[in-house]
Amino acid sequence: MSLSIEDILTPERSVIDVTVSSKKKLLEQLSSLVAEEIGDASADDIYERLLARERMGSTGIGEGIAIPHCRLLQCQKALGILLRLNTPIDYDSIDGNPVDLVFALLVPEEATDEHLQILATLASNFNQAEYREALRNAPDAKRLFQRAIAER
Repeated sequence: MSLSIEDILTPERSVIDVTVSSKKKLLEQLSSLVAEEIGDASADDIYERLLARERMGSTGIGEGIAIPHCRLLQCQKALGILLRLNTPIDYDSIDGNPVDLVFALLVPEEATDEHLQILATLASNFNQAEYREALRNAPDAKRLFQRAIAER
């Protein structure tokens, strides 16, 4: 089964004008946002999993994009969170550029193939300049969501 962005992202998890000062603050905020939806997982659990993944190598893929992700035992289905930052932050990205678009992904512990397929879809979308620009220019969160799920 192939998942699309629309299967994992909701309007409520598409947020613009997010203000954070660092990668760690960003991961903390992401963890808090999604912890409410995953009943059994605390924000601290999620933060630790995201941070552990970052220690293996930055999820900053270049062009101002980061895709922090982790597997989570308490997660029942793949969840996406899309944030557009007010001010780009240093993220140790592969191209050295600061990040202003963040798509976080949490997947069930056993969802290896699904996880990789979603990451590939995200990377493919974000590799397209027009997709990045559409997200950066969205006037509000509703349109950010609509543009994120538009088929490429």
